[in-house]
Amino acid sequence: MLRKLIAALAVVFVSQGAFAEEKVLNLYSARHYQTDEALYENFTRQTGIRINRIEGNEQELLERILAEGDNSPADVLITVDAARLAQAEAYGIFAPVQSAVLEARIPAHLRSAHWFAFSTRARVIIYNARRLKAADVPTYESLADPKLKGLLCSRSGAHPYNLSLVASQIAHNGEAATETWARGMVANFARAPKGGDLDQIKSVAVGECGVAVSNSYYLARMMASERVEERNLLKRIGIVWPNQGGYGTHVNVSGGGMVKTSKNRAAAVAFLEYLASDEAQRYFANANNEWPAVPGVTIDNLELDELGRFTADTLPLPMLANNLVAAQKLLDRAGYR
Repeated sequence: MLRKLIAALAVVFVSQGAFAEEKVLNLYSARHYQTDEALYENFTRQTGIRINRIEGNEQELLERILAEGDNSPADVLITVDAARLAQAEAYGIFAPVQSAVLEARIPAHLRSAHWFAFSTRARVIIYNARRLKAADVPTYESLADPKLKGLLCSRSGAHPYNLSLVASQIAHNGEAATETWARGMVANFARAPKGGDLDQIKSVAVGECGVAVSNSYYLARMMASERVEERNLLKRIGIVWPNQGGYGTHVNVSGGGMVKTSKNRAAAVAFLEYLASDEAQRYFANANNEWPAVPGVTIDNLELDELGRFTADTLPLPMLANNLVAAQKLLDRAGYR
């Protein structure tokens, strides 16, 4: 009887020890894609580190980490768009990460000292093929051309996607020219800004607008849609890779960094390095129609192949981040709301 009791206690102690030693990464994520589940499962399978994921929208997660202060359990924050990554950095949420792997694999223009981009999405121009031609809208600057009066649709000027694009315009063309451009776009509005990128695509397709800007992965998603009506909408539109004769097409990103209060720093760095691996990079492309941030990674995505190749803007994202406040003020002055 005594031996059985000792054996039972030994099992309890071993189980408690194993539980105490369980490796866990607390991930705060603003990415809401079910396809990412396999990404996290693969990381756990390779490393033995279980991911405890807390999801929310970008602002909610930032405010939560700030409210938690030094007691925040967050190890890694993942979000979308350089504007949001820059906001997190400005709040002092991220810790600097030193990783030879990340520095070697992620191009310098797609990272800062505190965060790294792991996938990219292009901001393409969508036009109604019955009302316009590609030659009418070859650049972002052309969206302010008076000949487009009453034809432009857009999401809110306060949205990070638009803020990032305008911030890049400031970097390329200067603040004064960019404000003139923004005022020209406001004058061309077909309606007040509203909806998301998918709404802009559909509005252009049905003729409510003549032209709009959208993230590329929405187009790829529609191309692969099981809904015939969505695929048919694409037959009514044309796609332009803007500014191919100049600085290239603007891209926004999905990325993340290690939270400065992380209690699991080794696991946090390991996870960030995993996101830069060939396997994870292919997953961003093949499962969610994003381009890898790491150059030279081969992908297998028919929709991205069909969209074709383009020259991307290589403006350093930290430089873009420096213009975000100016971009918002500029858009407010222009009445781009």
